[in-house]
Amino acid sequence: MRALFAGLGLLVAALWLASLLTGPAGIAPAEAIAALVRGGEGPVPIVMTEIRLPRALLGLAVGAGLGLSGAAMQGYLRNPLAEPGLIGVSGMAALGAVIAIQTGLALSAPLALPVAALTGAALGVGLLVALAGPRGGSVTLILAGVAISALAGAGTALVLNLSPNPYAANEIVFWLMGSLADRSMQHLWLALPPMLSGAALIVSAGRGLDALTLGEGAAAAMGVSPAGLRWRLVAGVALIVGPATAVAGAIGFVGLVVPHLLRSRVGARPSALLPAAAMGGAALLLAADIAVRLILPERDLKLGVLTAIVGAPLFLHLIWKTRSGGRV
Repeated sequence: MRALFAGLGLLVAALWLASLLTGPAGIAPAEAIAALVRGGEGPVPIVMTEIRLPRALLGLAVGAGLGLSGAAMQGYLRNPLAEPGLIGVSGMAALGAVIAIQTGLALSAPLALPVAALTGAALGVGLLVALAGPRGGSVTLILAGVAISALAGAGTALVLNLSPNPYAANEIVFWLMGSLADRSMQHLWLALPPMLSGAALIVSAGRGLDALTLGEGAAAAMGVSPAGLRWRLVAGVALIVGPATAVAGAIGFVGLVVPHLLRSRVGARPSALLPAAAMGGAALLLAADIAVRLILPERDLKLGVLTAIVGAPLFLHLIWKTRSGGRV
């Protein structure tokens, strides 16, 4: 397992460096690193510190957060088909951003759009708590999440349907596809504190997730409160997924694909899968973000589109194995 973590760490470091060195500006690697370290004025330092560095750091944070959240949801529900958007927070965050774009609020301040998305995510958490209740089980939680996702999807469709401005509708559609382009350090500082808090909550629940593999009754006998564990994980996932969606848009399949790929390599132990999935998610999203800059760069291929192209076939494979009674 140490070799796995070492390999993932090296892969993430290499991809993060590659993300810093990839872009249409055509800056030589040595010049790019020197500009990043020394700073200064001129076009090269500006490109490195204000464009590429925030993008690489956000790719690292968002990817790690989505991978960690996916592993947490799959561990809690004991279902490899679970993913972070299951509780509906990402859909509500997207609805908040869509409303900000449609009303013109997104143009009023640089951070108005992500703040509106965070507000939508917070509203989604409130609805989840109200619907699921403090003692609701996992099935109730799933049903509440599905209902909130449906509500958010209906609201987003309504905004698009009633949009009198085709340019706003076009901007909404492109934002929903997900991207890390044109993000600044302000976006990073807005998203990072809640994401770190959510990650701490999830990691602290690792022992409870291990106990839960034996069943809720056995976990309770071992001193783990199923209700406390559930709401700790919900809070952690919400604190990660809401800010991630607020700054990067809707990026799917990372939280579904990565835990599935790494589960067998950590002995299917949820507490060990959490850090592995975080590193794997960071690696996948960084690689995808590099790819969107290299594949059809003149057409601005969106990050969420590429992750869906990669993740959808694996999702179909999981469904097929589940249908045929195989292990996933």
